Parts: sequence; C-alpha cells; structure tokens
Amino acid sequence: MAQVLSGFFIIWLIIAVGYGVGKAGVLGPNAQPVLSRVAFFVASPALLFNTLSSSDVFLVLGPQLWIATLSAGVAAGCYLLIARFVQTQRKGSERMIAALSASLMNSANLGLPIAAYVLGDASYAAPVILFQLAIYTPIYVFILDSQTAKEARQGLSDTKVVRAGFWRSLGRILGTVLRNPLIIGSAFGLVFSITEWQLWEPLDESINLIAGAAIPSMLMAFGISLVGSRPLDKKHGRRRDTLLASAVKLLIHPVAAWLLSAYVFQLDTEGILVATVLASLPTAQNVFVSASRYNTGLIVARDTVLITTILAIPAMIAVAGLLA
Repeated sequence: MAQVLSGFFIIWLIIAVGYGVGKAGVLGPNAQPVLSRVAFFVASPALLFNTLSSSDVFLVLGPQLWIATLSAGVAAGCYLLIARFVQTQRKGSERMIAALSASLMNSANLGLPIAAYVLGDASYAAPVILFQLAIYTPIYVFILDSQTAKEARQGLSDTKVVRAGFWRSLGRILGTVLRNPLIIGSAFGLVFSITEWQLWEPLDESINLIAGAAIPSMLMAFGISLVGSRPLDKKHGRRRDTLLASAVKLLIHPVAAWLLSAYVFQLDTEGILVATVLASLPTAQNVFVSASRYNTGLIVARDTVLITTILAIPAMIAVAGLLA
C-alpha cells in the first residue's frame, strides 16, 4: 500500500507543478496543447515501443484486453439504458457522446503514468490503449457518422461535417486508426517482442531518452488544463447528463472490471488490481475532440472529462487501498 500511495504522490506532484506553471503563465498560452502533442505524437509512441518490445505479447493480448473491452461495453450500455428513460429529450448522437464519456478511459495521458508508478509496469496500460484505439474508436466513429447523418436528414442537426458513403467512411476510419502514433508505436513494440529483435544500441538509447519525456509531459499538460476550469454551469442545462455519465464512469465501470477480472477471468490479486484501477481512469479528452468534430454533446463531454479527472485519482487510491 505504501508503494501505491508513493506512486500517486509522484503523479499528483507533477500535476501540481503543471498547474502552477499554467497559473503563472510562464510557458505561454500554448503550453498545454504543445506538451500534449509532444507526448502524443513523439514521446508516448516511444514509451509504448519500449515497454511492449520487452513484454510478453500474450499477456498484452490476454485477459486484460478483453476485460477492458467488456467493462467499457457494460459502462456505455448502462448509460444508454438509463438515459433512455431519464433523458428522453436528447438526440441519439448526444446520448452516444455521453455514453463515451462514461466508458472511454484516459489510457495514455494518465493510464501510462498510473501503470508505471502505481501498478509498477507501464505495459499494464497497453491492453487498454490497444482496445480503445483498435477496437472502440472504429466502432464509435462509425456509429456517430451514421447517427449524425441520420439526424441531419431529419433536420435535427446543423452539423456541417460532410458524410461519406459506407465504404469511404469505413476506409477513413481504418486509415485514422492505422495512422495513430500510439498504434504505430504499439505495433512495432509487439513485432519486436514476438521476433526478439534488438535495436542498434545508439538508436535504442535515443528512443529511451525520448520515452522518458512522455509521462512528465502528459502530467504537466494535464495540470495546466485544470487552470480556470468550471464544470456544471447551470445555464447549460446538462448537469444531470454530466453527473450520470460521471457516476457511471467512476462507479459502474470499475465495478464491472472487478467482477469480470475476479469471477469471469478469475485473475490473481495483482491482475484484479490492474484491471480495476485502469477501469477507474477518468474520461479521455478524446471524447471532447469527437464531440467537437460532430458538433454534439460538447458540454457533457467537457464537464465529464473535468469532473472525472478531478475525482478519479482519489477513487483509484480507494480502489488500490481495498484491493492491494
């Protein structure tokens, strides 16, 4: 338990530094997006390559991948089922964005640091990252494409996004997934793990140094993003949606992962802890990106990201305390 608390303290301290930097404005107005892009496009792929190339590929593609898949499906399904009765006035696309807010984990920006410093191995986050990028993203993009196109035809949406046909839409989705730097870094790492190839030593050391920038960049960018945030503004009329999505994300999602890991896949204590802690991660910022792209559910996406991000680390400390 002391190691778990020590890991969370390290994470909170770096987040606090990021918040202080953002509050002081010493890095300018573009600090958060620049740090996030460095982490996403450069450092995180290097970190994933490093961790996966030395990992057991069968563990990466094993039960944790399917627990992440099934628990996210349970969380999204629970939100949609409840919202069908209590949020009858919402459009289908807005409900879908809220369901994503309740089930899509911040597996890179917080998942990798949590896995590295709390769970003891950054590769524990890899199954969740692979699930979200290779499985979940194509599914929800296709659903949102179809739903928003339907709403536009019915006059329920003023979105200006141009919809393609089925095959062009499918090709665009697959192309987006395959070009994702995290997928590329993970794929190369898995190849090197399977083949047991080794990089030329100077190149390997260069990648190690770049990978070392990933976690500090992620956490500092996250701290900067908290400056000036004010969720649950009453005038937007989306408090109930946001609170419901946040409750599902922070309660139902980790409980589903715990039940699956303990009783369905019957993992050991460490495996149960890994699955449950990672399912307790806050909502990913990608949800807000998707909401912006489809011009729907913006308020719920933004506020759920913020609320779950603030509450997730205390929630994960409680989970770790109960299971460690």
